[in-house]
Amino acid sequence: MAARRLWPWLGLAWLLSLPAAGGLPLAPGPRDEVLAAAMQRLREVFDIEELPPDVLPRKKPPQFMVDLFNKVADANGITRAPGLLEGDVVRSFEDRVVMDQYHFYFDISAMEKGEQMLKAEFRVFKLKRTHRCRRADMKHFCKVEVYELLESGSKIQKKHLIASRLLSLYTEGWEVFNVTQTVSKWVGNSSSNHGFLITTTHVFNNRIEHNLVKFAKSQGALQESRNALLVLFTNSNKRRSSSFVPSSTKLEMNSAKNDASRVPRETRITESSNAGMSRRPRAAAVPSAKSQVTACHRRELYVDFRAIGWSGWIIYPSGYNAFYCRGSCVFPLGESLNATNHATVQSIVHTLKLSEDVSTPCCVPDELKSLNLLYFDDKENVVLKNYKDMVATRCGCH
Repeated sequence: MAARRLWPWLGLAWLLSLPAAGGLPLAPGPRDEVLAAAMQRLREVFDIEELPPDVLPRKKPPQFMVDLFNKVADANGITRAPGLLEGDVVRSFEDRVVMDQYHFYFDISAMEKGEQMLKAEFRVFKLKRTHRCRRADMKHFCKVEVYELLESGSKIQKKHLIASRLLSLYTEGWEVFNVTQTVSKWVGNSSSNHGFLITTTHVFNNRIEHNLVKFAKSQGALQESRNALLVLFTNSNKRRSSSFVPSSTKLEMNSAKNDASRVPRETRITESSNAGMSRRPRAAAVPSAKSQVTACHRRELYVDFRAIGWSGWIIYPSGYNAFYCRGSCVFPLGESLNATNHATVQSIVHTLKLSEDVSTPCCVPDELKSLNLLYFDDKENVVLKNYKDMVATRCGCH
């Protein structure tokens, strides 16, 4: 029953993964080849070169990424409204420095080639100062400065100021800094990435005090949800190419074109003018009870990521309803069928049998929505990616 809820090629891949005792007619060799081809096509659709390792539920995603997913998509991953997400990919990288309280480093090598970065945010959680100073002249604010480290390994570190602001000593929360220009440089030259340095200074009684507040690090379960993040908003710049069209479909398309070119000109739409005056169009054949089928409509088609073994690294959703279109597009095409003018003319030509080679219009998706996936990549970074044209929201005759 589960196979009926998957795309045809998803269902094929799932069925082929069953033991041979299940009654499948395919031999082990061809079965394995078809399964491999189906899974390869699936990775192409989702733009995944290699399947990430299973990390759920051992590793938890950053709460920021979960909240972002819930903002742009519903529980099934369907986009709530276009334009909420900047770009079509959001990548989050967690801090990899453990010992130094004020040094933050992010390995961004997981970015794909050709990926266009739109914005980069450095997100860090400032902890509040636990001990209050009783002196009246003690100010409640400190200056926080974010630097790009220009080298590593030296005690006196060369750095470049990126941003600064005044923050309260006795409050805590997330601070977000725009670091787009700096990270763009790192993307172009990975060797220039030495991380960020944060300093906090306070002027007290004409004396400068350093490092008055601390920032959350990934030490212990309490701080895990507060670990610093580097979040990149990017465009993948990848569009579905003709390679996604099966070769058999291409041959059928080319064959249809060639057949259409061989049809005599007078039989393509109507007879010649003289024949048209002396011959009436053939009457439409009355469809029999067996040939009467349901009109074009949308049906459920659930894609279950557990069924194909992807649930160990996809965080949300666990599956989604892609829907598909099924039914007939016979004359007359009513308004409910969302028929194009071309489909209407084609249905008339087919019904009147003005050309033997013209079939009825096809029932296909008339409107599509995008799907959002939140998942761990092969380096255990959390990625939110938007995939266009994945869910059929309406069907029509074309």
